[in-house]
Amino acid sequence: MLTAASIAAERPGWYESIADSAPVHMMENVLVVVQQTTGLPWWASVLCTTVALRTAITLPLAAYQMSIIAKVETLQPEIEGLAKRLRYEVSVRAKQLEWSEKIARFHFKKNLRRIVSELYVRDNCHPFKASLVIWVQIPMWVFISIAMRNLSLGTTLSAKAIQQELATGGALWFPDLTVPDTLWIMPVSLGLVNLLIVEIFALRKIELTKFQKYVTNFIRGISLVMIPIAATVPSSMALYWLSSSCVGLGQNLLLRSPRFRRVCRIPRIKADSDTPYKDIASAFIAKYFK
Repeated sequence: MLTAASIAAERPGWYESIADSAPVHMMENVLVVVQQTTGLPWWASVLCTTVALRTAITLPLAAYQMSIIAKVETLQPEIEGLAKRLRYEVSVRAKQLEWSEKIARFHFKKNLRRIVSELYVRDNCHPFKASLVIWVQIPMWVFISIAMRNLSLGTTLSAKAIQQELATGGALWFPDLTVPDTLWIMPVSLGLVNLLIVEIFALRKIELTKFQKYVTNFIRGISLVMIPIAATVPSSMALYWLSSSCVGLGQNLLLRSPRFRRVCRIPRIKADSDTPYKDIASAFIAKYFK
């Protein structure tokens, strides 16, 4: 009879379950098909696949996110006006029915939530929709990362042949994509690009809330932690992470372009600038070099 220990040993863990999941195998097939179809070396194929996926999937979602955020911000003056009027009506009603301050506050918040919800429905801009890009981008990043690891380590019979190709599919200082980058060039570059993305966000004209400041500092920490992690994984993974971050940086800058925002029909808000790149450069110099 099998003992409990042997059964537990045979049962795959959470990582093994994800690594052998359908989404990961689908990403493996995508990576292999792109490389075989284009005939590019593996390092170039990884770059092209990253650019294609992020341009086709995350860029439209990011533009949609910006549109939702702009619509919500545009609604703020109307919400403030309705809240002022509602506060007056509730105070009058409270005097008529002799409500306590607690009951009056309850009715005010309840009705204000209803009014705000109706405005979101009217303009089709519920804030939750702005998080859609995160629910797509993070799983895609995880699945592709694990797929690259599976191919680099040859975890399956079909992946062993690809592993041999990856071993000679690198370039420059990383000729072997199945081993870590011993010079730490890609890991350090990854950390710097991620920090640059965070700093560009932090340089916005709008004052960050306390929560946004906590999140910004947390992401700064994650960016630094990713450096030693990227130095221990196969170079193919580090290359994907670096290329994905570079594309993300480019997309963040593109979404600041007034012309691109007009093409995507993103509503203009007060914080928008006609010279966003000049403003970013000036703010960056003023913050770090003066």
